[in-house]
Amino acid sequence: MKRFSVVGLVISVVTLSVIALFLYDPYLLYARFYEYTGMPGYQAAPPAQAKTDIGKVTICDEQYPEWRKAYTVGGIKIQASDACNPDNPYEVAAFVRGTNNVIMPVLMRTQLSDDAVIKTNDRDGDGDPDDIVIRVEVAELNGRSPDGLEFIPGFEIAPGIRPGAWVFAPKSRGMSTVNRQDLNANRLLRLPSAPIRVEAGDNVTLILENTHYFPHTIHLHGVDHSYSETDGVPQTSEKMTMPGEQHVYKIKPRHAGTMFYHCHVQVQVHMMMGLQGLFIVEENKPNNWVQTFNVGAGKVRYPSVGVKKEYAQEYDLHYQAIDTSLNNLIQTSNDPRQLAKKMNRLYDITDGTDDYFMLNGRSFPYTLRESLITVEPNQHTKMRVLNGTPEVIALHTHGHKATITAYDGVDVNPAAKITRDVYSVSPAQRIDLDLYTKDDGLHSYGDGVWLMHDHAERAITTDGIAPGGNVSQIVYRKYLNKNAMATLQGEDVSPYFSPEYYKGNLPSWSAADAFGFFDDVGGRSIETYKDVLLVIVLGMLIGVLFLLLNVLYSFLHETSVKLKKRGS
Repeated sequence: MKRFSVVGLVISVVTLSVIALFLYDPYLLYARFYEYTGMPGYQAAPPAQAKTDIGKVTICDEQYPEWRKAYTVGGIKIQASDACNPDNPYEVAAFVRGTNNVIMPVLMRTQLSDDAVIKTNDRDGDGDPDDIVIRVEVAELNGRSPDGLEFIPGFEIAPGIRPGAWVFAPKSRGMSTVNRQDLNANRLLRLPSAPIRVEAGDNVTLILENTHYFPHTIHLHGVDHSYSETDGVPQTSEKMTMPGEQHVYKIKPRHAGTMFYHCHVQVQVHMMMGLQGLFIVEENKPNNWVQTFNVGAGKVRYPSVGVKKEYAQEYDLHYQAIDTSLNNLIQTSNDPRQLAKKMNRLYDITDGTDDYFMLNGRSFPYTLRESLITVEPNQHTKMRVLNGTPEVIALHTHGHKATITAYDGVDVNPAAKITRDVYSVSPAQRIDLDLYTKDDGLHSYGDGVWLMHDHAERAITTDGIAPGGNVSQIVYRKYLNKNAMATLQGEDVSPYFSPEYYKGNLPSWSAADAFGFFDDVGGRSIETYKDVLLVIVLGMLIGVLFLLLNVLYSFLHETSVKLKKRGS
């Protein structure tokens, strides 16, 4: 019986091995089998899978289309915005004037705390305040809720995609969500952490109010500041700011340029979770009321005096990447002790792989709603670029060659300025670009809708599916339609606005494939089932052959033993 058990095992192993070989490479078996049996007749291709219904998709949700126009609020002339989802002009006015200097009806049209940005004392008599107090909080996006399965407050970076994140945000009031029914984050709580602007020579007090469950600091990367209690490094200059505490950073920056701020606690975790943002020091000019926060980055609707002198407009461009094996840990628990262990000790960044790539907190196609660079011919546009990813980005502008005017807040010598169409930016590095739209075959090839993206090809995907990632566009205004989206001449982009596309349920070319040439293949055809059955039978026959050989061996062995006994 024992021997036959072994034989049964052998039969099973052989049968399964043949089936596995067939599933791995059926043509290998076919080639051998058909050598002896001859080729079969024509086999029909398997049927196409039923098409996935993408439902109703919205390309531009147009929440506040009236905010796109130019505004004058409290004497502040706010530039028009060409974004589908424009900034709240009342927030812009409060950031420029200070929440202490705008009238209450303006402040009530925002969710800002009345002490979010305090501006006082024109000490040098040049027409603008010189004592600036800025308060930031730490907020979580798409975290686990103790009350339900939905991640709150919600923030989509692309259709159906809601990774966990943390951000620095202006101090706000009211609910973190839109309301009790809509659990999406309010407009102040979003990726990326809001760019901060100050003027060189101002007395700046930056207050971190730690509203989070982990300790944090702020490191003013590249910004002129003293060492003690200001560098943000818990191992050297100061202690961490624990939950419920606050820390005051006092600076008086002397050098203007594009800088960076980020948390310096467990940097490999906290920076990648989103605690990083642009920090711009503007040149000291008369009557220079700067826009302290630029929520969501993108177009600066109230540029500084120095920028307006040289450029028609200004954009903040913050590139980030997300590793879901880190970011989505906050969706697994509400216990800070468990999260601290998972994030600080069990997560290994050296084994990490980035899955999502973002420009200003969104991935394509949502970049088309917020991060278009809209231009006119013969116009200079200033672009401040921050690489917040852990890898080098190779930013490429189709149809244009921009000029690099500064690296890490330091102006490039005019004789050494570089004009090119791919700009390599290292992690944490900043570059300033002058995008000049003169149609001369060098700076611009003419009007149109031109892509702008990282040319490290992983970065133009969303979890491996393209198009996605940090793809955006340089759009000449004549190509904008009424909802501030580009009028395109290529394929229909509406499937990309469906969550089904990034779930992998839509063929890549579905919008252009009217005849279904590239539809997904459905279930196996009848002929394929016959092939599988044939392989199973073949495997069983081989197994039976092993069984017969085993029986024959046993018979011969027993006969030999009996003959030896008789002989003795």
